[in-house]
Amino acid sequence: MTRFVHDEFAKDYLEELLKNYGTVEPDKKVSGEKKEIDILFTPSAQQTYDLQLIGVLGRFAEYPAILEPFRNAAPADEICDCVIKVLEVKAKMRREAKANNTKLEEEKIPKLWVLTPTASQTVLSGFNVNQKEGFPPGIYFLGDNLRSAIVAIHQLPKTIETLWLRLLGRGRVQEQAIEELLQLPPSNPFQQATLKLVYNLRENLRANQNLEEEDRELIVRLEPLYQEDRERAKQEGREQGIEQGRKEGEQRVIIRQLNRRIGEIDASLIRSINDASIEQLEALGEALLDFTSVTDLETWLNQ
Repeated sequence: MTRFVHDEFAKDYLEELLKNYGTVEPDKKVSGEKKEIDILFTPSAQQTYDLQLIGVLGRFAEYPAILEPFRNAAPADEICDCVIKVLEVKAKMRREAKANNTKLEEEKIPKLWVLTPTASQTVLSGFNVNQKEGFPPGIYFLGDNLRSAIVAIHQLPKTIETLWLRLLGRGRVQEQAIEELLQLPPSNPFQQATLKLVYNLRENLRANQNLEEEDRELIVRLEPLYQEDRERAKQEGREQGIEQGRKEGEQRVIIRQLNRRIGEIDASLIRSINDASIEQLEALGEALLDFTSVTDLETWLNQ
């Protein structure tokens, strides 16, 4: 079934996004039960990455989290199963705190985020959900003591803050999110890794014999994007090659000139020159005309 392919994509994708922010444990077993948590996330004590880079998902990652992504609309019974998981984790933590004679801090108890492409009004009203200020439409919270929320992906507004969640949607919602992903600047730290996972999803779907129509459409939609991205990567590679060749040429000329003017320079100075940018090399090429000793070069490099 292709649902397994999508489930694996969702876990790999969430792990890739969250690994820089803390510890990610996929398929975490719930103690004493034959249940598994899809993703258990524990944030790092000190964040070195900006959580805002992954938008609303970053809000989820501020605290310990259980992430349960669904390919199809999550039925009420399966949402209940997810809530049971977080309550079992909470009960285990309470028992451990009691045994250690310590107080369990509320913010250390994971929050459950059920990620479902759609959620009917019947399902939502059955959990008596509410929306919270500061969170976009499409995110519904259960009672505070349940520490759970349902994220109806297809109801999320089409903004950069929800992009990383909408990539786990279906049909046109997911396709549009992929198109938005391609428009991100190459400097975005998650773009290339996410695209690689998306293209792996394409390959895994192509290997399946019994595809749903929606999956066939996704493969067709991804094909030109994949080819375009490959061509762009090749062009960037060629440009980088040209730039690197230019830099190496500058380095050789400067080192040759320095050896003639001030004598042969040692390996540590050569490394410093090789680490310089093209702009710095061009500046050094002008400055070295006034050098009379190695000391002049060392002074210039130290500046």
